[in-house]
Amino acid sequence: MAATSITYGTSTAITCSLASLANSTTVGRQCTVVDNSSNKFDDALLTLAIKTGTVSTPVSLNVYIFGSEDGTTFDSDDALLGATDAAYTVNVASNLRGPVVMNCPTSAKVYTKIISIASFFGGVMPRKWGFVVVNNSGGNLDS
Repeated sequence: MAATSITYGTSTAITCSLASLANSTTVGRQCTVVDNSSNKFDDALLTLAIKTGTVSTPVSLNVYIFGSEDGTTFDSDDALLGATDAAYTVNVASNLRGPVVMNCPTSAKVYTKIISIASFFGGVMPRKWGFVVVNNSGGNLDS
């Protein structure tokens, strides 16, 4: 029986302007869409490193995942997701996947969370994907 091994690609930065993102239960920021149509990776591990500003109750960030089978039509709520880093309002009952909750109880601290993207799509990577961060920490994120 032949042995198989996992091959890792190069870590790549994803644009998502979270500096000073205001506290909200629904208004967040979407990243620039990640295109998987050429590489066809089996999975992607998203590492989020977010620094809090001054926090108060509640103390969490909600991370939502979205994808597209055809590269054009994305999971979406009332607002349509675009291809670039932009503000996005998540519906209370959202069509996005998640949320993944990042607990962040301390002010001025970096919190990190690693998320498997394929796990949100039944183990199959979408052609294009991205994420939305909603800051529910009680204060703005660090600049």
